[in-house]
Amino acid sequence: MKKVKLDSMVKGWFVGNFLPTVYKTDAVEVGIKRYKANDYEKKHHHKIATEITVIVSGSATMNGKKYIGGDIIVIEPGDTTDFLANTDVITAVVKIPSVPDDKYLN
Repeated sequence: MKKVKLDSMVKGWFVGNFLPTVYKTDAVEVGIKRYKANDYEKKHHHKIATEITVIVSGSATMNGKKYIGGDIIVIEPGDTTDFLANTDVITAVVKIPSVPDDKYLN
């Protein structure tokens, strides 16, 4: 058994085909992301990965639609989205598969 701090990971990502990671695999990526109110990620898409985002707490807007704690958003390959934190937000994110450099700005 080993213990690792989430803060030692890059942008909350802790499982996937990247370093650092607690479990290296190309099957999936898993991350816990923390955003401050008004943090913004530009419109982007993935060509290969499906991204599943769970709003754990707080409120965010993606593509002009508001999501709150408990909402699960499935973003298929080719779907375009942005992300605006309306409040402080915590998300859990799963990407299947883990493909480095599969994020394309629109």
